[in-house]
Amino acid sequence: MNTTDWVAVRRIVPELMDVFQNRLRILQRVAALGPVGRRALAQAIGQSERTLRSELDVLRSQGLLHSSSSGVSLSDEGHTLLGMLEPVAAVVAGRSDVAWALSQALGIPKVVVVEGDSDVDEWVKERIGATAAELLLQSLQDGDIVAVTGGTTVAALANAMPAKSSVRDIQVVPARGSVGETVAYQANTVAATLADRLGGKSIMLHIPDSLSPQAFEQLLGDPYIQQRLPLIRSASVVVHGIGDAFAMARRRQASEEELRVLREREAMAEAFGYYFNRDGEVAYSMKTIGLRLSDIEHVRVVLAVAGGSDKATAIAAAAKAYRIDMLVTDEGAAHRLLQTDSHK
Repeated sequence: MNTTDWVAVRRIVPELMDVFQNRLRILQRVAALGPVGRRALAQAIGQSERTLRSELDVLRSQGLLHSSSSGVSLSDEGHTLLGMLEPVAAVVAGRSDVAWALSQALGIPKVVVVEGDSDVDEWVKERIGATAAELLLQSLQDGDIVAVTGGTTVAALANAMPAKSSVRDIQVVPARGSVGETVAYQANTVAATLADRLGGKSIMLHIPDSLSPQAFEQLLGDPYIQQRLPLIRSASVVVHGIGDAFAMARRRQASEEELRVLREREAMAEAFGYYFNRDGEVAYSMKTIGLRLSDIEHVRVVLAVAGGSDKATAIAAAAKAYRIDMLVTDEGAAHRLLQTDSHK
């Protein structure tokens, strides 16, 4: 059913669309937050507890929710149905049209736009992660080597990956070393989590992401690195986040000299240890051991996850810098990107 069909249905039964979107939003929030208590869920959705109670009763009677002392959570049937309904909701809300326009503007074959703005609501990152997990699972083949970066959104993907998978002999590797962030969001941790969910294997890369020239040369000859680096650089699938250039530089504790260079060269985005300007040109690169831009050329699938209106410029720069096959983002970033593109 396309957007025109839904408009026709809305004219005959306007309340149907409102009920549909409200109940779907409840399922989405429960998927992101569950198990979650009714009061916290009501606050997250912006409804009264009384109104929410009746909606939860309906969804529970359909076998879509489980209740426990910890709150409500999705049943297996609820997870399955949610995956089926979200594409329908994207059509109803016009997000499929936004995704198509963004695909054309960025030159990315597959773009999915989820509801909300992750700069405003943290749960939106969970929706990006869950949606991206479904896309990744559909793209995997037996024997794939999946390289993942760190970050909150990629971690959300790993955590949302269904535990049951038919793919076999999957290896998940960190695309780079540690950026010094929270352990749960480091590439090593994300790789281990995703491998566990997929029933595959993972390796660790216990080195800092940013290295001095001397340390870089010394580590390249280390047997530990020589054993792992070829596997990382032979990845067939890459899952990565896109960072704001200066936010990532500060996370890496860049020197004042490095920050000056990034400002002078107008760096906008960061990925894989490379900083890109608005035109997608490399403005600066770190001494880092892991996946290189040249390795992307040989990868079968490149999946990017990034959201939030403040990430729009970074996403646009990255899309010009290297090949991205699939992008999962949110309405905040998508609308900002399309507004910027329309003013060119």
